[in-house]
Amino acid sequence: MTESGASAAEPIVVCLPEYPGVEHIGDLPDNVEVVWVAEEADPSTLPDPATIDFIVPLQAMRPPIRATLDSVSTGRLKVIQTLSAGVDWLVGHVPPHITVCNAKGAFDAPLAEWVVGAILAMERGLIQSRDLEITRDWTPFEPTEVAGRRVVILGHGSIGSAIAARLKAFDADVIGVARTARPDDGVLGLDSLDELLPTAQVLVNMLPLSSETTGLLDERRLALLPDDALVVNGGRGRTIDAVALLRELDLGRLRAVLDVTDPEPLPPESPLWSIPNVLISPHIAGDSAPATVRTFKIAGDQIRRFAAGEELQNQVPRYLLE
Repeated sequence: MTESGASAAEPIVVCLPEYPGVEHIGDLPDNVEVVWVAEEADPSTLPDPATIDFIVPLQAMRPPIRATLDSVSTGRLKVIQTLSAGVDWLVGHVPPHITVCNAKGAFDAPLAEWVVGAILAMERGLIQSRDLEITRDWTPFEPTEVAGRRVVILGHGSIGSAIAARLKAFDADVIGVARTARPDDGVLGLDSLDELLPTAQVLVNMLPLSSETTGLLDERRLALLPDDALVVNGGRGRTIDAVALLRELDLGRLRAVLDVTDPEPLPPESPLWSIPNVLISPHIAGDSAPATVRTFKIAGDQIRRFAAGEELQNQVPRYLLE
C-alpha cells in the first residue's frame, strides 16, 4: 500500500502539466495543492522533487526528471504517474522509495485496432494494392486470409488481451505469451517461445522494454520464424535486434509492420524506408484523443487515491525499472 507520506496538516503537492486534456483529471481534494508546469517548460522551472509528493510528467519533462532522480536517494517525491503505458525512460533511474504507476488500460483500444489493421492491411493485400495504385498497375494477385492464421502475441498484458479478443473475431488462431505462464487464461510463458516461433505466421510483439526484454527477439529467434512470417511491432524497438531484423527483411524472408524502431525516430537514411515488404508508422499506434482523456482520468483517480492514503493502481513492478 502506498500512502501519501504527508501529515494531515500538510497539503499534498502535485505537479501537473498545462496540457490539453488535463481538465479530465477532475476535481481534487482540498488537501491537494497543484503546481502547474508549462508543456514546453524550461528544465530549470521544474519543481524540486524535495517540494512535491506526486508528479504527472509529459514527454518533454522526462529528461530533466530523469536527471534529477539520478541525484535523489531520499526525499518528498513519492509517486511518478506516467501518461503512457511504457516506462522505459525511467529504467535505472528510480530510487526505491518512489513508486511508478503507468496508464495501463488507456491505450488498449487504439493499440489493438492498430495491430488488427496492420495485420489486415498486410495479409489481405491492401499495402500491395496501394503500391500498385501508385504506379497505376492493374495486376490481380491472391492475398491470404487472417482466418486460420497462427498469431503469436508476445507480451500478453491488457493490450495483448485486447488484441487477442479482436483477432479471435476474425477466426485467427491466437496464442498469448507472457513473462510467466497463466494456465487459467491459456497464456504460455516465455519458456515456450522458441517452440512457438516456427509455427507463428504472424508474430505480434508488445513487450515492454527492460533489461530482460532488450534484444529478446535476436538473430536466432528471428531465424526460427517461418518464411514469409509477418512481424508486427507495437511494443518497443529495442526488444528486436535491429540488424538481424533488417537482414531478414532485406532478404524478403520476413515481412514487418513497425510502429516502433531502433533507433527512434527512424533516420531518413535507414534502409527500412525502402524495403517493399515493410510498413512503418511513426510511433502513433496507441494515440487517440479518447486515449488522452483516459490517461488524465487515470491520473486524477490516482491523485485522489494518494490523497486518501489508499493503494495506488497500475504500480509498475520493480523488475521493469531496473
